Amino acid sequence: MSSTSLLSKNLPPLAERVRPQILPDFIGQTELLHENSLLTRAVVIDQPFSLIFWGPPGTGKTTLARILANEFNSDFFELSAILNGVKDVREVLKKGTSNFKDGKRSILFIDEIHRFTKSQQDALLHSVEEGSIILIGATTENPSFEVISPLLSRCRVFRLYPLNEENLMQILKRAINEDIILSQRNLAIDSDVQSLILNSCGGDARKMLNTLELAVSLHSEKNAKLLQDDIEEALQQKNIIYDKTGDYHYDVISAFIKSIRGSDPDAAVYWLAVMIEGGEKPEFIARRLIILASEDIGNAEPYAIQLATAGFDAVNKIGMPEGRIILAQITTYLACVPKSNAAYKAIDNALKLVSVKGAGSVPVHLRNATTKLMESEGYGKNYQYTHSFDNHFIKQNYFPENFTDLPVFYNPEDEGREKFLKERLDKLWKDRYK
Repeated sequence: MSSTSLLSKNLPPLAERVRPQILPDFIGQTELLHENSLLTRAVVIDQPFSLIFWGPPGTGKTTLARILANEFNSDFFELSAILNGVKDVREVLKKGTSNFKDGKRSILFIDEIHRFTKSQQDALLHSVEEGSIILIGATTENPSFEVISPLLSRCRVFRLYPLNEENLMQILKRAINEDIILSQRNLAIDSDVQSLILNSCGGDARKMLNTLELAVSLHSEKNAKLLQDDIEEALQQKNIIYDKTGDYHYDVISAFIKSIRGSDPDAAVYWLAVMIEGGEKPEFIARRLIILASEDIGNAEPYAIQLATAGFDAVNKIGMPEGRIILAQITTYLACVPKSNAAYKAIDNALKLVSVKGAGSVPVHLRNATTKLMESEGYGKNYQYTHSFDNHFIKQNYFPENFTDLPVFYNPEDEGREKFLKERLDKLWKDRYK
């Protein structure tokens, strides 16, 4: 049978055709699925639990949910928060209760669970609590903001990350070699075309496979070699319309953030307009601005996070279309002010050290002697109260006593207000900031 005749069979998209069905075939997310991980051990001991997969598109959330349902030998129900309402949820919960009484498991997978209203999420609580439904939610948004606390407390949250180049390469090769259509094309892809496919998807396997499938459909069957022009044409066709639930949604927010980070207010406002015109939730944009104000600006302009937070509150209060003015004000201000990611790097560096070496013991002189016993043990002894000294500073140790080479986590930049902080720290801690 030729590939042309296969195309007429109304087969599902490539990403669906090559979706793995068993855990050993799943590619990526090794931190979640290594031998001693919580998920792997749950499968081994056959003990499912309610959970939420949080991560960007195309990282395996839906695939993992379906695989887990098979591993746990459960009835599997799948709903979309975009397409299904409370009535659909209640029907599934009713089936789950019936199965529970018969000693059968039921897994309910809800895609885009962050789009469920509070009442829709409330409807899940009792069934999840009693165990008649094992809930697997998938979300691209931070569950702390979008999932109600009672439901969140009943679920474990697992973070999924964009796939790396090695993962994507494995998925690409499997699609070309094993797909019912592509395997008959005997496609040849040189390294430049391959790199273009991998680099254009941002760690999103589904986007990569959709691009590949569209490129193949544009490509002449007479030529076995896939061309760079085919990929570029496929990418251009995919990015014509803004879809707040699709791939381009994430491409645009990425361009928006990077434009602000790059201090280009005009480009930033352009991408803001694209999102607003496409019907993007203003709260989604405002949240990203708060994160950026701390991650990319930080102490170079401490007022930035105050303005971004106030903007989020204002957008919530007045809504759209007037909210566009507030978003534009915050966007242009954040784009124009000095930038620094020193605070962001500081906490990541500190977390890395603590995760490797553990938490050190608090020096005795920094401990409060709140009882006579503590005082007799020397708690607080030799602590020097900084406000009793000139310039409200006295050099003393604040790290665990076993630290010999004191680490430097925070390195202020010579930008904006952070320049003053850098000069002050250089003066106070001369030996540390050499």
